[in-house]
Amino acid sequence: MPLGFAEIAFTPAVQAEQARHGSAEAYSVALDPDRDGGRLLGLRESAFIAARDSMFQATVSETGWPYVQHRGGQPGFLRVLDAQTIGYADLSGNRQYISTGNLRGNDRVSLILVDWSRRKRLKIWGRAVLVEDAEVIRQLQSADHASAEQAVLIRVEAFDWNCPQHLPLRFTAEEYAHIHAEDRTRLERRIQELETHLAAVGADLP
Repeated sequence: MPLGFAEIAFTPAVQAEQARHGSAEAYSVALDPDRDGGRLLGLRESAFIAARDSMFQATVSETGWPYVQHRGGQPGFLRVLDAQTIGYADLSGNRQYISTGNLRGNDRVSLILVDWSRRKRLKIWGRAVLVEDAEVIRQLQSADHASAEQAVLIRVEAFDWNCPQHLPLRFTAEEYAHIHAEDRTRLERRIQELETHLAAVGADLP
């Protein structure tokens, strides 16, 4: 477990709960001052982020309430700009601007990215900057979207690969179609093999 994640997530209150439930010793190594990591995105994280078509984003209001919102688009809508920076084009929505308002007052943001079909998820903590520069927006938005109002650039403070336990197995329509096509191909191949065998032994086919 990387130090960056533990420094943010394992607050004194969290550590007290770990002690109360008997997991403090198992997690104490995560806060070892000699440990490091969990702040710079590597090839594994970059590839995972580039393949996602959605994410959940949490911000905090000025009254202290958390707010979680879904963000999505074509795979790659969330871009890795460098080892510690990710960003996306913020498309026009219902014009409530709750996330935008929250980020103006508190730049902390937390993301959860999930690969349902492979039961993997990545948690990211960072600090967000809202950018209205047209060139930056153009670089981040997809060609099929022209309604981006701003860009959101996030400096990664920590990340952690989450345990897949209890994560349901789900497939997109495209993934299911691919699996179905592979199953049908295998079935047709097996039928052909059986028909060939029956013909070889002189069995009558219907």
